[in-house]
Amino acid sequence: MAVYVLFDTETTGNQESDRIIQVGAMIVHDRHNIEVFDELCSTSVPISIEAMEVHNITPDRIADKAPFSETKFAKAVENYNSEENYLIAHNIGFDLGMLEKEGFVNRYTLIDTVRVAKHLLPDSPAHRLQYLRYALELYKTEAAEAEKIGITIKAHDAIGDVLVMKLLLSKLVQLTQERFVGENPMQKMAELTRTPVLMKTFKFGKYKDRDIEEISREDMGYLQWMYKNLDLDEDMQYTLKQYLG
Repeated sequence: MAVYVLFDTETTGNQESDRIIQVGAMIVHDRHNIEVFDELCSTSVPISIEAMEVHNITPDRIADKAPFSETKFAKAVENYNSEENYLIAHNIGFDLGMLEKEGFVNRYTLIDTVRVAKHLLPDSPAHRLQYLRYALELYKTEAAEAEKIGITIKAHDAIGDVLVMKLLLSKLVQLTQERFVGENPMQKMAELTRTPVLMKTFKFGKYKDRDIEEISREDMGYLQWMYKNLDLDEDMQYTLKQYLG
């Protein structure tokens, strides 16, 4: 029977040199057997002020903690590391990248809830976790879910985000079953994770909220400029390449 590892990291920053300082995770064996991990860990990399502003983790909070390699989660994520099990995160590329900096070599089947949400909710103005938390009204059931599992919800906290992600995953399973009738929803979401999304509208810039196809007819030079000069996510790169030919 497959095991589902939902996780989120808080880090010293978002640069190549940055490292994990907190991990929140749930390892779901079935609805009655869920392992919960909420651990701080130390690192020699300084925490940037910008990162502290987001997650409120200051150097004194991790000074006496063990490094990530000695956390319970580090051992657990290795223990279940096989293709039959699922590793799940919101923007998994970032969090998996952080694990890989710690020496982790992935063998899980991956599910990225942000990529899946882009496929299944293409008209949503945004696909950030906290946006979907409110847009899909996940917040209405999170207190009951937290009490059932035995965790405390805190703002900008790894385990709190994992709880929201668990509720989002359930919603995405439902949407997958509705759209892809008869298919295994987890396998289908893994397939969607591997499939780039053709974005419909710009989420930023001077043409924010405008249709990309329409702008490709009006101002192809802007698409060329974006593709050459901006640090774009994989889906926007894929989309622009389609229109640029």
